[in-house]
Amino acid sequence: MKHSVTSSKPIDHAAGHHVLVVDDEEDLLELVRYNLTKEGYRVSCVATGDEALKVVRRQPPDLIVLDLMLPMIDGLEVCRRLKGDSKTRDIPIIMLTAKSEESDMVAGLERGADDYVTKPFSPRVLAARIKAVLRRKEAELQAEHEATVSVGELVIHPGRHEVTLAGQPLILTYTEFSLLHFLAKRPGWAYSRTQIVDAVKGEDYPVTERSVDVQVAGLRKKLGTFGSYIETVRGVGYRFRA
Repeated sequence: MKHSVTSSKPIDHAAGHHVLVVDDEEDLLELVRYNLTKEGYRVSCVATGDEALKVVRRQPPDLIVLDLMLPMIDGLEVCRRLKGDSKTRDIPIIMLTAKSEESDMVAGLERGADDYVTKPFSPRVLAARIKAVLRRKEAELQAEHEATVSVGELVIHPGRHEVTLAGQPLILTYTEFSLLHFLAKRPGWAYSRTQIVDAVKGEDYPVTERSVDVQVAGLRKKLGTFGSYIETVRGVGYRFRA
């Protein structure tokens, strides 16, 4: 059975990335488009919040530069809707605002924006902010991928606190998840019940040496035939089959 921890290669933070710019000032759109294109980005521009929502849902960009003051649907509402949708919530958003009030910046960040730039701004500053946000996002994704443990059809994703078996999600308690992850990330290693308690420290169940056996029994049941991968080591405790 193949056991792996997935990883991803670093990527170029400009080349090939699709940036959507949303602003109702035509001159500003052209200025930003010109400069970001020179930096190697693929750039799309729209002038209203409604257009932005349609474009994002049709072809999600890698990052959105979003003006705060837009006709009809303003930038804050666009940001709220996108961050509230599971399909678009992970797209980074940089807010643009002509206002210098701190409350506007805070409002954007509270709705999920990743950064903000105050007008008037230098195109080079905006490009630098975009690069920084994309670099942060890539680092987060890479950390998540590196932490993912895959054993055959079993996939454990600590970042999302999610386990799937043959593509189907498993509903595990906090303690069951922590126990499974602890054992599966070091296949073949045998751990005593005391070591397991120290590693798991479950929040939804009083984890004691005796209760570890109860947790393992419940976990094996939820894993079905895959439960045999959690092996009992007589006189020691448990291990995940290598």
